[in-house]
Amino acid sequence: MDVFVGVLNYAVFFAITAGIFALLCLGLNIQWGYTGLFNIGIAGFYAIGAYTSALISGPPPSPMDWRVVGGFQLPWMVGFISAAAVSGFIAFLIGIPTLRLKEDYLAIATIGIAEVIRLVLKNESWLTNSVWGIKHIPSPFYAPIQKRISLFLETNPHLPLWLQTFLANGYNWFYLGLVIFILGVIYWISERIIRSPWGRVLRAIREDEMAVSIYGKNVFWYKMQSLVIGAMIMGAAGSLYAHYTRFIDATSFEPFFGTFLIWVMLIVGGSGNNKGAILGGFLIWGIWAGTEFLTSQWGLSGVRAASLRIICVGIILELILLIRPQGILGEEKVVSRILIRKKKK
Repeated sequence: MDVFVGVLNYAVFFAITAGIFALLCLGLNIQWGYTGLFNIGIAGFYAIGAYTSALISGPPPSPMDWRVVGGFQLPWMVGFISAAAVSGFIAFLIGIPTLRLKEDYLAIATIGIAEVIRLVLKNESWLTNSVWGIKHIPSPFYAPIQKRISLFLETNPHLPLWLQTFLANGYNWFYLGLVIFILGVIYWISERIIRSPWGRVLRAIREDEMAVSIYGKNVFWYKMQSLVIGAMIMGAAGSLYAHYTRFIDATSFEPFFGTFLIWVMLIVGGSGNNKGAILGGFLIWGIWAGTEFLTSQWGLSGVRAASLRIICVGIILELILLIRPQGILGEEKVVSRILIRKKKK
């Protein structure tokens, strides 16, 4: 029973992390899957959201910190909304000079911005506490939930050890519910907007923006809206990550985890399909976690273990591209409910 509880607790941790990655995939799917915006700076928006939420809702700097700003200790929801808003604003600033140019320039700009953000996080100690990071970031409703759990365990000391261990991990179950709820809400909103006339314009821009402009649509502003909305979702994911781990530093947002792995998830699950984005997030993170287990069983560690895990992900990506280039689920060819009803008739 103890082993089962341990596996269950790990499954909750896995699901929370995979849900946050799935949220990043949904943001990228709006930008790339539906609009064709080549964003390679996901880690930048992800980090902006995490640090914004941590600075707004986190504790003030301690005497040992280099950081001199932040620590307003506002409610988690304020930090969450601010994370999305600041990420969207940065995306807006990036989009002004780049979205009128060809797609390659957006890729170059987002790579550059993500690298600038990483260097700022690493070196500007007055703002981010440099490599020491921001500690003791409060999790939403952590104190009251843990207080109730502790009180219940104290008043019931004769419970089996496995049940005490299970209940002691109760907050993670709450946080999993919060992540799934937010993921579900953003998925529902994404589905509604992509099946609306606005969403169909995005798909048309992806296919032929010249034809869309001939019909009188402002291609630039549609692209801007897509870039900003996707970045806001990425910022929201960063907030969830910061308040779950309760500690962030520059290494938390390396390009491999913050950008490359998200692209792999979307490609494997199915670009242009919100269900595929979520599936890819859970599937690839499951494979990544599974390879960690395998490398530990084989006695590998350090550079060898990391290299083997990256190779495994690369092989899976190559197989998907060769066998099913559209991804596991693939893009929905018809998203208009009116057309679906007509086809059924």
